[in-house]
Amino acid sequence: MRDGWSSGEVMVNGVRLHYTRSGGGGPPVVLAHGLTDSGACWGRLAGALEGDFDLVLYDARGHGRSAAPERGYRPEDHVVDLLGLLQELGLEKPALIGHSMGAANVALAAAAHPELASCLVLEDPPWQDHYPDDVAAGLEEWQQEIVAAKARSLEEIIGPARAEHPEWAEVEWLPWAEAKRRASPRVFDWVAPGPALDGWREVVSAITCPLLLLTADTALDALVTPEVAGEVVVRCPRAEVVRIAGAGHSIRRERFEPYRRAVSAFLRSRYLGAV
Repeated sequence: MRDGWSSGEVMVNGVRLHYTRSGGGGPPVVLAHGLTDSGACWGRLAGALEGDFDLVLYDARGHGRSAAPERGYRPEDHVVDLLGLLQELGLEKPALIGHSMGAANVALAAAAHPELASCLVLEDPPWQDHYPDDVAAGLEEWQQEIVAAKARSLEEIIGPARAEHPEWAEVEWLPWAEAKRRASPRVFDWVAPGPALDGWREVVSAITCPLLLLTADTALDALVTPEVAGEVVVRCPRAEVVRIAGAGHSIRRERFEPYRRAVSAFLRSRYLGAV
């Protein structure tokens, strides 16, 4: 655990959720990780933000140190979990930052509850023009990798991934690998047609708080296309888009400094300037 941070657990929606928190007197920021990651995977960004904010990094159900129930992994379950976490920790109108699955979840929460968040930062949410026809095969392979990771050493998990992503900072690898070993195979039930994926248009149209959408290069496996990003701005008047070239889906891991600058500037202007 980082110096000065605390950890804890809350029971929400019938599930035990684990979190770490920086504390301090700054306004709250809650960070929601992507599929098969964990709250610990936000460590590098947390180090850049902890001086100004009260950060809460939580593990979604089936991830990290949170409980893994037999069922209940749809986006709406994650939204109820998030609402319960905020209530249990007494967090009012925090900034919400999410990556991939986490980005879609916080967007859903903000759309359903307009007074919930002060602002949103969404890192490459999985918003598609249509539900991909080949998604089932890819998910099955990914799920098999997660099952296999439980019997592998951290070094065995990290090695092939490091060769594929030599640009990642060394501090990223251990929490990423540990998250893969801890993730439940059930978490892939999150991926299904609906508002988190191909139904994003209605979600975006219902968001009323400031929104920063971070996009990257689809040629490097980023998910949000320029067309989708353009429509987000049309549908959500308070949205702004920052495209970070040279990055794929894990924008903050692949181009951390421009990512950090964009997030910090947005939080200063849209959040600290309003509290």
